[in-house]
Amino acid sequence: MRMSVLDVGSNTVRLVVADAEGGVPLPVHTAKWRLRLSEQVPPGGDVPGEAVRRLSEAVTAAAGTAERWGASTPLAFATAVVRSAPNCREVLRTVRADTGVRLCTLPGEVEAELTFLGARRWMGWRSGPLALLDIGGGSLEVAFGRGRLPDFVASLPLGAGRLTHEFFHGEDPPSPESVRALRRKVRHQLRDVAARIRWEGPRTAVATSRTFQQLARLCGAAPGRHGPFVERELHRSDLRRAAERLATIPAAERSALPGISAPRAAQSLAGALVGHTTMKLTGLRTVTICPWAIREGVLLRHIEDGPSWWAEITHDDCPAAIPSPTPAATAGPSSSAGAVPLRIATPAR
Repeated sequence: MRMSVLDVGSNTVRLVVADAEGGVPLPVHTAKWRLRLSEQVPPGGDVPGEAVRRLSEAVTAAAGTAERWGASTPLAFATAVVRSAPNCREVLRTVRADTGVRLCTLPGEVEAELTFLGARRWMGWRSGPLALLDIGGGSLEVAFGRGRLPDFVASLPLGAGRLTHEFFHGEDPPSPESVRALRRKVRHQLRDVAARIRWEGPRTAVATSRTFQQLARLCGAAPGRHGPFVERELHRSDLRRAAERLATIPAAERSALPGISAPRAAQSLAGALVGHTTMKLTGLRTVTICPWAIREGVLLRHIEDGPSWWAEITHDDCPAAIPSPTPAATAGPSSSAGAVPLRIATPAR
């Protein structure tokens, strides 16, 4: 069986075509289209018409690529940059009308569940109780679990692109005051989540996402050309020094550093600050960089639970207008006013 999944992120539209024989999604082809939506969509703003047109073109190209490689229509989803836009519904319906592909959005908590599943399958059961961190352009996902799916997840508005717009707009490099303000927001938003992670005491901590991969490379991890099976770790002390360095130089100079690509240079500092602050608050000194994330999680759920699960969790509307499918839970040993509640993850039956 050959499948495909399409991920519309804050910077890039990525397609993975994979064979699913034996219960493992083995990639046979990948492709990407760089749209840089986060640069065109301010926090809380609409996705502009020109960006929607280019998105439809990318989705059309991706569907054609999947078909040429013998895969069915992609399981297509957009992450926080579209999900948070006031015109989210209009974007999804326009893309579907233009392309015939049912692009959807997923609640942040569901994204975290799927990313956790991908990481769990990659790391294996020997990793034990597992904590997950994932920094996207629009949101930060945190999860913890002992089994196939997480026991709890949290999705917070702490994406690298979002915070760059909010705190560093027009500053290159940003002022020390702006850097401190960003850290304060991250600490405030993360208090309950961090307390829960510390209380659980995970045996293993993993980090996914392109942001973490680039930060690990900046801190000395092996480059991507060495392949996915090379072990890569990111140490908190190294990330602290990297964040201090990134804060002193403009984006153009950051792009010359190991691992920092030009399209992500502007948001690399915010990503480093979020990553370091999260690791510090949760008590994690080291995270393992996991190459499997949400796209692999989507493919795994499709393989393991059948195609009906996708129809059950996707909607024509955006999650912001849909009640969360999971009840709010207390944050563990402490709580703070104004924090985003945790969600208990309930596996689909």
